[in-house]
Amino acid sequence: MHDRLQSHRQQLPALANKAYFNYGGQGPLPQTALAAIQQAYEYIQTAGPFSGATNTWIVKEANRTREAIASELGVLPATITLTENVSVGCNIALWGIDWKAGDHLLLTDCEHPSVVATVQELQRRFGIEVSSCQLLPTLNQGDPVATITQALQPNTRLIALSHVLWNTGQVLPLAEIANACRQQSRGTESIRILVDAAQSVGLLPLNLDEIGIDFYAFTGHKWLCGPEGLGGLYVRPDALESLHPTFIGWRSSETNSQGQLTGWKPDGRRFEVATSAYPLFAGLRSAIAFHQQWGSPAERYQQIQRLSQSLWEQLSQLPDVKCLRTSPPEAGLVSFQLSGSSHAQLVQFLETQGLQIRTIRNPDCVRACVHYFTSPEEIAQLIQGIEKFQALQ
Repeated sequence: MHDRLQSHRQQLPALANKAYFNYGGQGPLPQTALAAIQQAYEYIQTAGPFSGATNTWIVKEANRTREAIASELGVLPATITLTENVSVGCNIALWGIDWKAGDHLLLTDCEHPSVVATVQELQRRFGIEVSSCQLLPTLNQGDPVATITQALQPNTRLIALSHVLWNTGQVLPLAEIANACRQQSRGTESIRILVDAAQSVGLLPLNLDEIGIDFYAFTGHKWLCGPEGLGGLYVRPDALESLHPTFIGWRSSETNSQGQLTGWKPDGRRFEVATSAYPLFAGLRSAIAFHQQWGSPAERYQQIQRLSQSLWEQLSQLPDVKCLRTSPPEAGLVSFQLSGSSHAQLVQFLETQGLQIRTIRNPDCVRACVHYFTSPEEIAQLIQGIEKFQALQ
């Protein structure tokens, strides 16, 4: 097992000189993905950046990439829109709804600032009503499903929430939430659910067809360890026609033989725009294949849970350290607080020791992320680094 882990880790150049705990911010790129990106750029220049051969190649690359992503999400490739990142995917869903003054949008108190800022602009432009339900108190006890459903209103059209909360690591029971919302939907239009999946794709085993949510925005550069600048949006087939394109370009539209616009693409491509950094497609597929070499999504998740529990247990034994979770974490995000010391100073000190974690503002804490290939030695180094910082205070 140890030899296999070391062999796998050797394919990640970023891990050679540091103990890395920032997978929730950005994952390290496998060497094979770096090579795939370079080879793709070289092909384009050899074939000609704007040639028939390259254009045919681009279409095939995009289709192959949707297929690779869809296999990780348990959906059909036609439901996948290729985007740049989570924020773009969320914007597509948020702006694509035909909002009317007085419509209600429900947030939670644990959403990323990029989503909150977008919702505030929707409120300003369209006069919609916005409220937020409190999920932070449900981290260790309480019912997030009841908290969300109790906050629904007769005019609620959309709920925007995260699958894995980026600040505390709590995993929300999406299938239960979706079912509860369907039961409370009124009239002919159901309550739609938009999910910020920044911290779930590449971490959790997923089957979105079974979960029943409408929009699922994700990125390839975090837990999938793909290149930055490439992500996606899943749109449930029966929600497709309810979402109008906001960003529009030649990739989203259909034309006839005279070049006249005839409508939108019939699937997730209708929300794509124009020219992208196409070599990143090969990089993300290579990163996905890298993870599949290790094991299934379920096997990788089980290993993440084992490692996060180990980190949580060791942190809990340190004096003046309080983990936000009072039980082992459900995912790879482990958030904790250090009493009597600055969290920012701790993070800065640890970086001088070759240990990379980050601070979170709300709640005020430090977040360390473990992946399935995190080593026990790295966890021990982090614990020793915290102890050393405490001794210097």
